[in-house]
Amino acid sequence: MSGVRIRVRLKAYDYKVLDRTVEEILDAALQSGAGVIGPVPLPTNIERYTVIRGPHIDKRSQEAFEQRTHKRLIDIINPTPKTLDALSNLDLPAGVSIEVRM
Repeated sequence: MSGVRIRVRLKAYDYKVLDRTVEEILDAALQSGAGVIGPVPLPTNIERYTVIRGPHIDKRSQEAFEQRTHKRLIDIINPTPKTLDALSNLDLPAGVSIEVRM
């Protein structure tokens, strides 16, 4: 499997959970003998919402909310069958979206 690359994209609202998940993936990949590039922090998506507090009047009284989506990218180079097995057996936390491409 020389020249093969696995690209892992991770997304989460909480960056602490995301970074812990990245560390687990890195440990699993390095212990199985594969090369790793990353984690590369990708730009954070920020969605902002403004809501009027009162249901009837007073437009000047507004609340602002935002939702941040943090993203990371990991490339695993020359994965072994042991690497694929280790990645598939990881127990990943809720709230982290993972997209794996070969």
